[in-house]
Amino acid sequence: MYRLKHIVLFIALIALTACSGQEVQTVSFMTFGDPAERQAYVDLVAAFHERHPEIRVEITHIPADREYRTRLATDFAAGTPPDVTLMNYRRVAAFAANDLLEPIGPYLEASDLIQPDDFYAVALESFRWQGTVMCLPQNISSLVVYYNEDLFDAAGMPYPPDKWTWDEFVATAKALTRDLDGDGVVDQYGIGIDPSLYRLAPFVWQNGGPIVDNETVPTRLTLTRPPSLEALQWFVDLRQVHGVAPGRVEEAAQDSESRFIAGTTAMFFDSRRGTPTFRAIERFTWDVAPLPHSKTTAGILHSDAYCLSRATENKESAWTFIEFANSLEGQTIIAGSGRTVPSLIAVAESDAFLNPDQLPRRSRVWLDTIPTLRQVPVLSTWQEIENTASAEIERAFYGDITAQEAATLSFQRTEEYFFLGKSAVQP
Repeated sequence: MYRLKHIVLFIALIALTACSGQEVQTVSFMTFGDPAERQAYVDLVAAFHERHPEIRVEITHIPADREYRTRLATDFAAGTPPDVTLMNYRRVAAFAANDLLEPIGPYLEASDLIQPDDFYAVALESFRWQGTVMCLPQNISSLVVYYNEDLFDAAGMPYPPDKWTWDEFVATAKALTRDLDGDGVVDQYGIGIDPSLYRLAPFVWQNGGPIVDNETVPTRLTLTRPPSLEALQWFVDLRQVHGVAPGRVEEAAQDSESRFIAGTTAMFFDSRRGTPTFRAIERFTWDVAPLPHSKTTAGILHSDAYCLSRATENKESAWTFIEFANSLEGQTIIAGSGRTVPSLIAVAESDAFLNPDQLPRRSRVWLDTIPTLRQVPVLSTWQEIENTASAEIERAFYGDITAQEAATLSFQRTEEYFFLGKSAVQP
């Protein structure tokens, strides 16, 4: 009935607009995500149409993130990009460096509906390119530990606290890694984590190490430096020494996210994106905890933003949609899907996000960790760097090479990408 009401109202408003002789402008919007997230965008657009019957937003929804990125690159290369897209801050630089995006900053400064101070600063800054905010952040997530309360209860283990160390985390993971039927094969793993540079980075920072030589104008990866290498070794040891994570064969047979959903992995590392999927779990109760820490506390930013294509003809109409989507009303609608940690401070601090009636109960973990969030470099070739380094980190995680070899190869194989890349501070 809710959606039917919006459809009827939209048709009526379009008819009124047509009768008034006002031209209806069309804005194309491409997004991705699971069914719950798609429905949130459908509801967002319906609400926008009520406010702005003179603008029609057409949604293209791509379910898989990888497919979405491929489609995005193809459309921009062909010169036919959507007017409005969602992009992660790690990918915006490649488009900004090629002058494919219309800067959002001037629109935001002139807005009567939203202002820069309404947003968490770290999210807004991550989309800054050469002094200008290129895209408007929708969310400000971070990496957390999702955990299965039932498995903790069965093992007689306390739930993860608000502050816990690497050693405490490893001890917990080992206690929750179990051969349940005594056949010598692990049936339940303590953790599931993607062996990638993006997952490794916060642990490097926690150990006092850098991942690049200069965070503003980076020229190389620095995983070979002692504190960085020590963190990489700890990360690799989760599989190679402690055996608390699945091996390559086991992961290929059933990935760790699926294992967590099935109740055979006790802890799973992910951002807020996993929440809508995990809310469908009925066989056990779960919650979230902050990352364990080493010498210091550090997290890694996960943030997506609405971007405006340079090729867009109806820029003012496209901005009007972006502005509404990031207003109190718009972000409240999207927060209802569970997928995002709102970048708008007022919405993040409201029940629209902190809803105590839905899992996770500890949603404030995401807000409490915002002061510790750090970001990877804003570099036009960062995706190539990240993918290349991640391939070596994965090889070490699964025992093909040592951590030292992975660090050295990551440095050597990414040198050319640093040389070719353009950073956010370059003129």
